[in-house]
Amino acid sequence: MASYKILQAEQQGIYVLKFIGEIRLYLCSTLDLIIDAMSSNPLFKTVVVDLSETTIIDSTTLGLLAKIAVLARKKSSFLPTIISTNPDVTRIIQTMGFGEIFIIMKEPAVELSELEEIPILKATEQQVREKVLDAHQTLMALNDSNREEFEDLVQALECENKSEQTALTH
Repeated sequence: MASYKILQAEQQGIYVLKFIGEIRLYLCSTLDLIIDAMSSNPLFKTVVVDLSETTIIDSTTLGLLAKIAVLARKKSSFLPTIISTNPDVTRIIQTMGFGEIFIIMKEPAVELSELEEIPILKATEQQVREKVLDAHQTLMALNDSNREEFEDLVQALECENKSEQTALTH
């Protein structure tokens, strides 16, 4: 199993990248592809790079991070952010002058211990069916592609609901 990975999330032009393990040049194609995607996103606002679980980061990766900062400077007024809790990694990024092009945070934005587990609610089969139907109707309302994708399922669920209600009234 690989001792490294990059996790990514994006919402409304705000990207979050999390680098886990040894981040070396063998990941440069992947990271460059991510940067290309950011560059072509007209909604791009900024990037948060979480290095809190990074054990080693090489110069190729640092260069690509600098590329992200340049991109952010061109496309938005928000400085990108690096989260680094590893003193060795923090020293390296500070040495590279990243303090000028990134906001550097030395603590994670949110500790897992600050999060609360949401209790799982029990529901009847009918309640679940209604929630599934509602969720897919919501997806269908978002765009034509979703409408086409989920139309048959929604019709089937609506038929099941009608049959269930008819059976209950007779």
